[in-house]
Amino acid sequence: MIDDGGTPALARPVRTVGQGIRLLERAGLMVILAATLVAMVAEVLHMLGKGKVDIPDLLLLFMYLEMVALVGMYWSKGKMSVRMPLYIAMVGVARHMMTDTSLAAPWSLLAGAGAILVLAVAVLVVRYGHTRYPYGVGEDL
Repeated sequence: MIDDGGTPALARPVRTVGQGIRLLERAGLMVILAATLVAMVAEVLHMLGKGKVDIPDLLLLFMYLEMVALVGMYWSKGKMSVRMPLYIAMVGVARHMMTDTSLAAPWSLLAGAGAILVLAVAVLVVRYGHTRYPYGVGEDL
């Protein structure tokens, strides 16, 4: 089925739906970015209020920074690396181990360390997959 312009009749609706989805992605990214920046400012104000900066505070700021980088990558390329969320998860587990006093038991610490190790192995597996089976031309993240 061809319309008067010589293009398939479904080309325009498909293009319009695709643009709508892209618009929703952009709006979602802006919401995530705004929420991350608000949380980052709140954390900085919290540190200023208590008058000192601890390692868990820095790790939290690092996680926020990684989220901003993740949003930037997705905004510019339309896709994101699988490794970025793994890095954020590793920092999150480390921060949780430092801030949660119930994790003082040796088995809890070992479980947290094991979780970080599993995430690190996942990063290595993904990285190995990217080097052994690279993306095609123009597909690289």
